[in-house]
Amino acid sequence: MISRRNLFGGLAGLGLPALAGCGGTPPKGSGFDHAAATSRHAVPGLDAVIDISHNVTVTDFAAVRRSNILAIIHKVSEGDWIDPSYATRRRQAEAAGLLWGGYHFGTRQYSGAEQAATFLAACQPGPATVMALDLEPNERKPANTMRLGQAEEFVLAVQRATGRLPLVYTHPAWANGERYGRRRLNLDRPVTPGSLLSRCDLWLADYRETPEIPHAWADRGWRLWQYAADETAANFAHGSEPRAVAGVGHCDRNLFAGDTAGLYRFWNGKAGTT
Repeated sequence: MISRRNLFGGLAGLGLPALAGCGGTPPKGSGFDHAAATSRHAVPGLDAVIDISHNVTVTDFAAVRRSNILAIIHKVSEGDWIDPSYATRRRQAEAAGLLWGGYHFGTRQYSGAEQAATFLAACQPGPATVMALDLEPNERKPANTMRLGQAEEFVLAVQRATGRLPLVYTHPAWANGERYGRRRLNLDRPVTPGSLLSRCDLWLADYRETPEIPHAWADRGWRLWQYAADETAANFAHGSEPRAVAGVGHCDRNLFAGDTAGLYRFWNGKAGTT
């Protein structure tokens, strides 16, 4: 899986001001190459979103933006741990014209509500901040893997505090209650269509050419698809196509289910509204 997600990290955040020129398309003069961002997969989408965490080296967010990236989702918290790199990187990314989001890696040792409070205090989400819960096995500490009830409690707490549902990041096998990962763990029970999680937009982790949709999202599909994970700049490739991003040492790559205008609408106040 994604080893760096299982390292403790987190974030001290700031409020997110509206970005100039973000009314549905990239700001004029941004140099965004729509054709280059079109998915090279059999599945259509916009290849313009990366996610990173504290242990990814960032040298230049302006270079990231010039690499045809429109949005970044950064790790905010894990359990009750906060990553001090978040706030500084947020300011730098916003200044470079990048859309911003934050995710929480769920654990078992604290209730979902307690983890949501930690996440929200650090993330400081504004109307244009995409939020996400990372629901996956804790490979380093299997006994500290978040359970489904805790995930639902986290999502409910975020919804009550912000009026919005976060994205749920998960792998199809994990969401379906199957054994998954290096340690062959499984979620204590599958995510079902009746779960609150199924109302959240899906951030799907699946590194096959055509991703599988978990049962709970069968009628909705994915909003983001993480198709490549945690590669270095030296070997970051998908087939024969380079996937390195200037300005960062390595990153995860994601497709957005839509076009550029749809991505900006989603980020600017439309993500997870209830």
